[in-house]
Amino acid sequence: MIRALVLSTLLAAAALPAAAQDAETLAELRSELMRLAQDLQSLRSELVTGGQTAMQSAGGTSALDRMNAMEAEIVRLTARTEELQNRIDRVVTDGTNRIGDLEFRICELEEGCDVSNMPITGMLGGSAGAGAVAAPAPSTAPAASAAANGGTPELAISEKADFERAKAALDGGEYQAAADQFAAFSQTYPGSPLMGDAQFLRGEALAGLGDTSGAARAYLDAFSGAPDGPKAPAALLRLGAALGILGQVQEACVTLGEVPRRFPQSQEAAEAASTMQSLGCQ
Repeated sequence: MIRALVLSTLLAAAALPAAAQDAETLAELRSELMRLAQDLQSLRSELVTGGQTAMQSAGGTSALDRMNAMEAEIVRLTARTEELQNRIDRVVTDGTNRIGDLEFRICELEEGCDVSNMPITGMLGGSAGAGAVAAPAPSTAPAASAAANGGTPELAISEKADFERAKAALDGGEYQAAADQFAAFSQTYPGSPLMGDAQFLRGEALAGLGDTSGAARAYLDAFSGAPDGPKAPAALLRLGAALGILGQVQEACVTLGEVPRRFPQSQEAAEAASTMQSLGCQ
């Protein structure tokens, strides 16, 4: 049961950003199909009211047959887009629920973590449809933007300084200060391009403090927030190792097994295999 929970959670975390984008694309496609159907109906009306002359200009009675065939295809495609939209919505909802369940389980393992005060898990992929939890409001601090020289993200001065200050604390072995500063960074700059790094490094700081369950949650946040980001292989590896330390061996094995499957060329893939062997994973 728990093995399926963790594995499906990780799969959902990686797939959801793309699924949310697909949902937007499908909505646009459905709107286009509806407009095309309306245009087709208008054209049919013009042919019918134009009489025999208009019909002959359009190619004879076969024109109506072609229109009927196109209309049938539009109806089929519209139904298909609605089916895909509903499927994506179900995946988003199920993935969000599974992430929330895993966060709850990790909280239960943490000392001093009050499950009654846990924040509601945000909807994965940034979707805010019916029943979705709205994404955090943008920070009032200057947001990261794409530079004119090829789209390289630009950071606000304070944003870069806060990140480097927290990293310096981590590099200097000041784990508590680093953990606190990275947590503050995540709250202050929710849309930062450094968010994945901040969450991962917060996990490293918590691991340095011996707070394995807190580190596991930070690694989970880092991976689920950017499943294809530069820190994704390391975050997934650290999450699996942390679960193993916490005694959740089955969950650790499933999580570690995802590392070589998702990132076969990464250095973490070999490390994951070694860790799985030490845990006795089958």
